[in-house]
Amino acid sequence: MDKICLLKNTVQEYAWGSFTAIPELLGNEHPQDRPQAELWMGAHPKAPSMVEWLGHQEPLDKLIEKYPQEILGKAAAARFDNKLPYLFKVLAAAKPLSLQAHPSRNQAEEGFCRENDLGIPLNAPNRNYKDDNHKPECICALTPFWALNGFRNIPEILSLFDLISPSGLQNQLNHLRQNQNPRGLKQFFQALMALAPDIQKQVTDESIAKIKGQAEENSIFKWMKLLSNEYPADIGIFSPILLNLICLHPGEAMFLPAGELHAYLEGMGIELMANSDNVLRGGLTPKHIDVQALLSVLNFVEREIAIVTPQLKNNGEKVYPSPADEFVLSVLTVEKGMTYESSVNRSIELMICTEGESIFGDIDREEKISCDRGTSVIIPAAVKRYKIEGSATLYKATVPS
Repeated sequence: MDKICLLKNTVQEYAWGSFTAIPELLGNEHPQDRPQAELWMGAHPKAPSMVEWLGHQEPLDKLIEKYPQEILGKAAAARFDNKLPYLFKVLAAAKPLSLQAHPSRNQAEEGFCRENDLGIPLNAPNRNYKDDNHKPECICALTPFWALNGFRNIPEILSLFDLISPSGLQNQLNHLRQNQNPRGLKQFFQALMALAPDIQKQVTDESIAKIKGQAEENSIFKWMKLLSNEYPADIGIFSPILLNLICLHPGEAMFLPAGELHAYLEGMGIELMANSDNVLRGGLTPKHIDVQALLSVLNFVEREIAIVTPQLKNNGEKVYPSPADEFVLSVLTVEKGMTYESSVNRSIELMICTEGESIFGDIDREEKISCDRGTSVIIPAAVKRYKIEGSATLYKATVPS
């Protein structure tokens, strides 16, 4: 396979998705009957992209099996066992996602093997590990994007709890005051997760009642109130106090390594991650929660979140720095009168146009493909050189060289 091809991608319908955001991106101005949460671009076996190849549609994972080096490039094919190592998404959250974390590679390998040995089916609701891979990820905002990511510093957590003073948590809070370190934070979080349902309801109801007059002026309390509307009596209502509350402006991004407790709250963004479906949940969900499994992967070191802005590479391309081995995200801005030309040494590239119209041209073959808003393409490594013209914004996923 050695041509630039159009992609047809699966839309995932989850309850927290938007009825309008993804349809509008794809050119459908009418709201959908069901919420559309994620547009998947990649070769994940759950929903591989379909590629227009030789006059018909072929699943990308099957094409990679046939032409691994041509599509991925020799280096990436060798490095990632002839598999596409990332999954590229458009994410549209109208409601909060679950509080969650992802395992490291070693944790995923051990957990996947353990659950296989126990005979737990892959589609079982109590299954924690769907594969043996880790899931570092990057989220880049297309609209203002609210999220929670990583534990706040402990004095700040204590100060925020002091403002609401839930009587049912005083013993746990006193223990945290006396043990302001990662071990103490883990014990505090574990105690919250172990509260009986009636105590959870008592402390959350009491706290929400106390913040009612402050919610409009304080974004932390505002999100606590919103979370309580969606998940009444869920201990995850306290997550805006425990975790860093972030609002990414369009064009800003953040990286989420293994073990960081997080939740996406609201907004539309481009998401790029290692090709895994491993999620360990900690609240704000009716789905399975395995507290011990979650505690075994969580990082309880308090940290400030680095907002990632793209760095100019060349000729209209800006790259988001990332420590991930599997992926790198960049944004291309093409304007009338200019031409973007690719580098010669590169791997597979997936791109989606989020604004405007552009023309992709294979320089050696003199073949062209139109790419307007909502359209996505695959550019195999075997395409030696290509150019882009027009007036458009495109997001690109590729493998680091």
